Amino acid sequence: MKNSVYGYIRVSSTDQNEDRQVDALRSLHIPAQNVYLDKQSGKDFDRPAYRRMVRRMKKDDLLYIKSIDRLGRNYEEIQNQWRILTKEKGVDICVLDMPLLDTRRGKDLMGTFLSDIVLQVLSFVAENERVNIRQRQAEGIAAAKARGVRFGHPPRPLPENFHENYQRWRKGELTGTAAARNCGMPLSTFRYRAKIYEKDTLL
Repeated sequence: MKNSVYGYIRVSSTDQNEDRQVDALRSLHIPAQNVYLDKQSGKDFDRPAYRRMVRRMKKDDLLYIKSIDRLGRNYEEIQNQWRILTKEKGVDICVLDMPLLDTRRGKDLMGTFLSDIVLQVLSFVAENERVNIRQRQAEGIAAAKARGVRFGHPPRPLPENFHENYQRWRKGELTGTAAARNCGMPLSTFRYRAKIYEKDTLL
């Protein structure tokens, strides 16, 4: 049976563009049915397209990926998957952005040694970048919140009678339950919106 050639593409989210990876694989004339795409984080390998691809692959097949971080971003997981593909399944892997990571070459002891070193370094870099991305995201969110930026869906407009019921509730003329009922919202929502309303009116 003829050996098959595969391509794997991964982007971290549905709004990221995979065109650069697609173009790189297209130039290799890989059959369209053998190109697999996941739009998912690289923190692990629990990805549907990747799993389907691995199930199909057999000994001496060839897998192309654009760069090692497209395979994954978890140091230990990358090492483990590389071992599964190359040792257990007998698949060759070619990383386009790093010619040293091409298991078709240098299958002697020295070649394997160099490939292992490069793989370890690049796997570390891939995971380190994932950690840095998460840290930058957390710092960005914290900075935005400090500036008053609110995340999530915008709150619904307050009902027209909210001010009146809020004032009566503040004066003790209405219970919170009654005020919330008049405004058509749960008591917890009324209290939450009342806190925000009070803060905004004091600014």
